[in-house]
Amino acid sequence: MTESIAVGVLALQGAFYEHLKLLKQAALGNRLDAGNAWEFLEVRNAEELSKCDALIIPGGESTTMALVAERSGLLDPLRQFVKVQRNQTWGTCAGLILLAESANRTKKDGQELIGGLDVRVNRNHFGRQTESFETDIVLPFLSTDSQESPAPFNGIFIRAPIVEKILPVVAGEQTDEANRSDTVVAPSKTPTNTAAAESVNQPVEVVGTLPGRKARLRDILGQEVETDQEAGDIIAVKQGNVFGTSFHPELTNDARIHVWWLRRVQEALIARRSNK
Repeated sequence: MTESIAVGVLALQGAFYEHLKLLKQAALGNRLDAGNAWEFLEVRNAEELSKCDALIIPGGESTTMALVAERSGLLDPLRQFVKVQRNQTWGTCAGLILLAESANRTKKDGQELIGGLDVRVNRNHFGRQTESFETDIVLPFLSTDSQESPAPFNGIFIRAPIVEKILPVVAGEQTDEANRSDTVVAPSKTPTNTAAAESVNQPVEVVGTLPGRKARLRDILGQEVETDQEAGDIIAVKQGNVFGTSFHPELTNDARIHVWWLRRVQEALIARRSNK
């Protein structure tokens, strides 16, 4: 029996078309279509979101996305989708910011968050648009049975955030973060069922890092720079149903992360449907 899986891409602003293109490439070119009928949707309102089993929030301008979502009545449905129903969700760059429980370098009430990842993000960590860059990054989660060490992935960083801190898993709002200046936090939401609650209680897992600024400076200058106690910048994390990357996989022709994520979507839906 063929199972239907609907994956939405938030299409309020940003690189949603590029995600849709790679999703189709990932599903059709990697045997993911066997036993599944994939549907990829542009999501601009609550009705379209309600049709989705999973969602991608693309790169773009996080403040603009949040503002448009709020004005179109989509912000709270997004929080319900991610934090209450606990559907599989992936955010890239601006999407990572929106999915964080805390974001700094932000005026109070200046940025609405969806939440779902117990992390604090540092917005625009790498600087302005002119300081954007590309670099090879190693992502161990992309390894396969036949390949212990995956080929490097081309990381594209455009005014990119990083995960500045892994926060404790708490029930409710991140109150300590709310007391920080220039920091905003996502509102608390309660999961709908036991499976969703279990997803909330899972810790954040760091699945991708980039050598810190001192290490990159050493490589550029060709001379030794003190890098002790610098673990590197956290650029990819996952927690339960939520996955976030600070870079833009959608701006490459490499569909490996999309393939990996769609398999997670498949596995989550199989588990959910078998429990009904």
